[in-house]
Amino acid sequence: MTVPSHARGYESFSGSIGRTTADSTPEWTYSPTAPAGAPNIIVVLVDDMGYSDIGPFGSEIETPTLDRLAANGVRLTNYHTTPLCSPSRAALLTGINSHRAGFGFVANADPGYPGLRLELADDVLTLPEILRGNGYATYAVGKWHLVRDATMNPAAHRDSWPTQRGFDRYYGSLEGLNSFYYPNQLVSDSSVVDVERYPEGYYLTDDLTDKAIGYLKDLRAHDSAKPFFLYFAHVAMHGPLQAKPEDLAKYRGRYAEGWDRLRQNRFAAQLAQGLFPEGTQQKARNTEPGYEAAEWDSLGAEEQRRFARYMEVYAGMVDSIDQSLGRILDVVEQLDELDNTIVVFTSDNGGTAEGGPEGTRTYFAEFAHIDDPDWVGDVPHDEELIGTARLGVHYPRGWGQASNTPFRFYKGQTFAGGVRVPLIVSWPKGLPRTDADSGIRQEYAYVTDLAPTLLDLAGLQRPSVRNGLPAKEFDGISAADVLRDPQARSTHTEQYSEMTGHRGFYRDGWKLLSLHERGDDVDAPNWQLFDVRTDPTELHDLSDQFPEKAAELARAWDESAWANTVFPLLTRQDLARRRPEESRFAEPLRLLPGTPTLERYRSQRLIAYRDFAITAELSGYRPGDEGVLVAHGDPLGGYLLYIEDGWVTFGVNSYGNYATVSAGPLDDDTRRITVAAVARPHLRWDFSVGINGDRVGELRDQVQLVGMAPWTGISVGVDARGPVSWDLRERRGPFRYSGELRSVTYTPGPIRVPEATIEAVEREAEFIAE
Repeated sequence: MTVPSHARGYESFSGSIGRTTADSTPEWTYSPTAPAGAPNIIVVLVDDMGYSDIGPFGSEIETPTLDRLAANGVRLTNYHTTPLCSPSRAALLTGINSHRAGFGFVANADPGYPGLRLELADDVLTLPEILRGNGYATYAVGKWHLVRDATMNPAAHRDSWPTQRGFDRYYGSLEGLNSFYYPNQLVSDSSVVDVERYPEGYYLTDDLTDKAIGYLKDLRAHDSAKPFFLYFAHVAMHGPLQAKPEDLAKYRGRYAEGWDRLRQNRFAAQLAQGLFPEGTQQKARNTEPGYEAAEWDSLGAEEQRRFARYMEVYAGMVDSIDQSLGRILDVVEQLDELDNTIVVFTSDNGGTAEGGPEGTRTYFAEFAHIDDPDWVGDVPHDEELIGTARLGVHYPRGWGQASNTPFRFYKGQTFAGGVRVPLIVSWPKGLPRTDADSGIRQEYAYVTDLAPTLLDLAGLQRPSVRNGLPAKEFDGISAADVLRDPQARSTHTEQYSEMTGHRGFYRDGWKLLSLHERGDDVDAPNWQLFDVRTDPTELHDLSDQFPEKAAELARAWDESAWANTVFPLLTRQDLARRRPEESRFAEPLRLLPGTPTLERYRSQRLIAYRDFAITAELSGYRPGDEGVLVAHGDPLGGYLLYIEDGWVTFGVNSYGNYATVSAGPLDDDTRRITVAAVARPHLRWDFSVGINGDRVGELRDQVQLVGMAPWTGISVGVDARGPVSWDLRERRGPFRYSGELRSVTYTPGPIRVPEATIEAVEREAEFIAE
């Protein structure tokens, strides 16, 4: 029969419709299916790992899994990325230059310009969206860092969260960094995991690996053929550095010779492997002011011992990453799919100098740089605790220099030390190695090339529309030919770079580079010119010798910057800028018992740089009631209020220095316990504790927790996740309050810290989130 014109809901149906099923013909719709034989894809992205930190790129660290991948796959020795993590992640997952994708900086600022949107826009397609549209299962684990910190909370929109950007499943941290023993917040799919206490022996890298393996096994239990895309974005190697005891023990004593000798040894190994052309030179160490690393032999024995401990931790973490990949590939092999799985391993940027010349045992204190001679950025804890759950540490920048062997400078700068990282690609079925092929490729490639390359290798097409909008075109160019053929030449011949005033432009073997120093005009670059075909380590500035070439590339940088939404240039002063509506985060907040741990950034806004008051309302204290009333923070810094043995105690963990004040015994009619904080000069707080309106104790001249501390958010009625007080956790566990707690109210007061100091501290905090 003919469907009447006023009928609705049949427009796209291609079967036939009658009044009953007896005179109708069914028609089914199906989800997209991948082409027969489409490969699985695994992309492993490491955070802050330099060029030389794995065996196939010259390292002494044991990486047997990566050694095997490199032996059977391809090493791209001239692969470049952006200098910071969020921009690199955006470029990798979209194939679009980072500013054009909205990520001209990390997602811990909000300057308010198109190239600094710091969330993915509606017209930006991601690789998982494309792959899912081609019939792939898509999974992500680990660090995301493509959502602004102000929108990491459950009340915010989630347009830039992983499951809204093409991933079927996600497990990990939306943050730019995290603790490896006590993550401040983990997200499963689009919901926060409400963790009170992490299990004994917990380690974040292992947790992420377990989840990734679980996703793959779950998929194969339900579908034996559907290809998968696994994006494993490690939180490691970002500080604070913490390693498992067995991995730390493995490298004990192996770095006593120091970073100068390590840099020499790694460079010799790189030359022996053929990673650089004959005649390549290496500068002994960075000597530029503000970037310099001390000569190892000039250090005292105590410094050498402590500094070597930091590198032992770092090496154990790299080893752990290799173990993680080995576990995943073992499962893929058990599924008999390793031969048809593309594996990509790389880093988001080069090794970092954020630990300064001496490193730190108190990670968050190191970055609260202020004009205060009494401020301690490296609280002198027992060296035996370095790398353990008790401390958050970072190595001195001399080890970052060794990490980036043979290049100069670090993460954050556009010189090779910040942007040249290892890249290994393995696909036994699709990229078989011949005896005549060393597997080494010295052709230029860039992070935006990964998405188009993977689609090219898999034989898949990219749609032109996203959510009804024309999708931004790729900036990257497929490097599939370079992977397949050692004689093929790269077609990616030009590339700009820019990060907080640092600039770079590559064209046909020439590189124009500029460092932006604090106080200089951000739009007045001091250009240096290098011929990286003969000088890959960027040692010999040719700008005076070839001024016309330098001028040509400077003009090309400017044109490319306009074409890629780079302007206006971001200055360090812009990093503290936030949108006005964030002021609501400093309004009084009443929290009920059972409220999941408040998100980190939301919690900080209640106390940062200001006076504040905390009021714990009880239904009435009864003898025997005990436990934590409120806790904010973890071993890296925080405070808590608890009742034990009839006494109330307020404790402050100032980056590992713990102080308390106690009062009691409590009366049966105790209904209100308060803490009042008054901000003092030089980033200090005076605290007073009250019971039923009467002041009963004081804790004066405590260091303010600023920047990104406290790291774990506010918990009510329990000290959840990482312990503020290590002693209390060992004695009482999370110490959930046993009485009737009605609420905990935060009342933020006036900000008393000078604006210039706040801007300086926030600026440093944004940079550690890189």
